[in-house]
Amino acid sequence: MTMVAAFQTVHAYGGTSRIARVDVLRSMSEAEPIWRAFEAASPLATPYQTFDLLNSWQSTVGNHDGAAPFIVVAYDGHNRPVALLPLSVSRESGAQVARFMGGKHPTFNMGLFQSAFASAATAGDVQRIIDAIAHEAGGIDVLALMQQPKTWRGVANPFAQVMDQPSTNPVPSMTMAPNAKPEDRVSTSTRRRLRNKERKLQTLPGYRYFVAETDADIHRLLDAFFVIKPQRMALSKLPNVFADDATKAFIREACTAKLPNGRRAIELHALECDDEMISIFACVAGGQRFSTMFNTYTISENARYSPGLILLRDMIDHYGELGYTSYDFGVGSDEYKMTFCKEDEPIVDSFIPLTARGRLAALGLSSLTHAKRLVKQNPALMQMAQLLRNALQR
Repeated sequence: MTMVAAFQTVHAYGGTSRIARVDVLRSMSEAEPIWRAFEAASPLATPYQTFDLLNSWQSTVGNHDGAAPFIVVAYDGHNRPVALLPLSVSRESGAQVARFMGGKHPTFNMGLFQSAFASAATAGDVQRIIDAIAHEAGGIDVLALMQQPKTWRGVANPFAQVMDQPSTNPVPSMTMAPNAKPEDRVSTSTRRRLRNKERKLQTLPGYRYFVAETDADIHRLLDAFFVIKPQRMALSKLPNVFADDATKAFIREACTAKLPNGRRAIELHALECDDEMISIFACVAGGQRFSTMFNTYTISENARYSPGLILLRDMIDHYGELGYTSYDFGVGSDEYKMTFCKEDEPIVDSFIPLTARGRLAALGLSSLTHAKRLVKQNPALMQMAQLLRNALQR
């Protein structure tokens, strides 16, 4: 049996449509050959949708949470794959909901699109894919396609144009001119301020910035991260979102997984000295964009010298020298992000009902996201929400 024959064809289309066939793959092993071929062809895609990153998530958090792979592949009339949607499906409040793989970990969710197809994709092309998903036996009730960039590398994201509404938060980001001077990436005044603080850290024996490249260094940094992060979160009266074993396993697998280009699916950058790990930032990188995922910093007296900001400056310079032209620090307008990021990148959610039950689920999901956004934008409501959260955690 050929690889294509092994896939389950959901719906076939004739006529002149560029979408001639849509398949659904129910396992990561079935999807891997096509997925990797997409990646090798430089598709329109974010660095959060690499096979290695999402395979690490599916084998750990996804399986733990009962999310099953539901990977949609669309083909043109020449039997060439032009779009791959890395989805997973799970039951939520009585409905079958398909979401992008990765859970809450990616900042951006998006399909992988053949570049020429993405540049010319129409609403009709997208609707044909949606119709095919709706015909899948066993039925998906609703597509909850959240945190999608409106555009990527200057090209409209096809699925972000369908029934979209603003996500809860935008993404603070920054663009850099190719071959920009260091002071054009991070202002001279900010560099001066951070340099003055860093002088205190430079007196520490063995002080250095580095990118973890060996498995030993990766595990050493993660060992420190899983000790320090819960303490940091407790000081902020926040729950430890890294407490469960599945999340820890995902992070370790993704940080050690190597992409075809030799880089790690999640890269770890750190400041450390001989006595302690001072600061860690994890990020994904690709397509001239790097995007941070999680971080922490020491609880020692060295925290007063803003090691997180110093590390971000080093990372910006590191990727700038490699030719990267943009970066972001994830959703939310935390103060440290505003030190570097001068732009807000809009992201959108699309809740697409496929059944009668799905219409109710889509309405509920859309309303909940809208309510969260209103709270985030209203300081008084946000303060009330924080007080309630703190009270429930006592």
